[in-house]
Amino acid sequence: MTGVREVRGTSVNIPTQDGSADAYLAHPDDNSAHPAVLFYMDAFGLRPQLKEMADRLAGAGYTVLVPNVLYRHGPAPVVELPDVIEADRHPALFEQLMPIIRKLTPDLAMRDAGAYLSWLAACPQATDGPVGITGYCMGAGLALRTAGTYPERVAAAAGFHGARLATDAPDSPHLLADRVTAELYFGHADQDASLPPEQIERLDKAFTAAGVRHHTEVYTGAHHGYTMADTAVYDAKATERHWAALLDLLNRTL
Repeated sequence: MTGVREVRGTSVNIPTQDGSADAYLAHPDDNSAHPAVLFYMDAFGLRPQLKEMADRLAGAGYTVLVPNVLYRHGPAPVVELPDVIEADRHPALFEQLMPIIRKLTPDLAMRDAGAYLSWLAACPQATDGPVGITGYCMGAGLALRTAGTYPERVAAAAGFHGARLATDAPDSPHLLADRVTAELYFGHADQDASLPPEQIERLDKAFTAAGVRHHTEVYTGAHHGYTMADTAVYDAKATERHWAALLDLLNRTL
């Protein structure tokens, strides 16, 4: 994919077994079908920042779906968000968000993932064939889970500043490594308490043991959430590095 295309973005609704998930769809405005990318939100959810990111990805030649994965608790934004999410707002926001996020069990999330993938398969703006996935924060874990749960549907998956990807829990995302057939990329932040070095090592070992094609990098000086320009932890340099890595992965695999 080369050049930047004019983009059209629209609000859509994805039927699921538990209702209807509101979502944002972005694609090149050229009346053609393009490879599909499922874009998993961070904890703060579907908002203008994620729509801007989806538009940029669509401008590179992809049809991008960003579902509100917390749709069971209402349309996005599920909680009221400030225009700029400063660090001092995090405790109050996470006090509201974490009980909601915890209710999205792996089983529910992957049931929904099947609905998102089916919707993309029928989407006129998306080409036939496997999709790519990109995920941020909690979305990185969802990206890995989806690649392991629907290996026949996923050609590539990327995760950025992911949280709790390789814990001791019996349902930790890294335990799906042996089911993944996609090529993977993960861009970790070295200033990220939610993914300490021992988890990064465990994740890489799981991928290697399973024979998964993967590349992981640790972005020095970056904090959890570094790609999000509407937060205080935004890191422009790390974000551009993320774009280069993501587009390289998608361009090679889709």
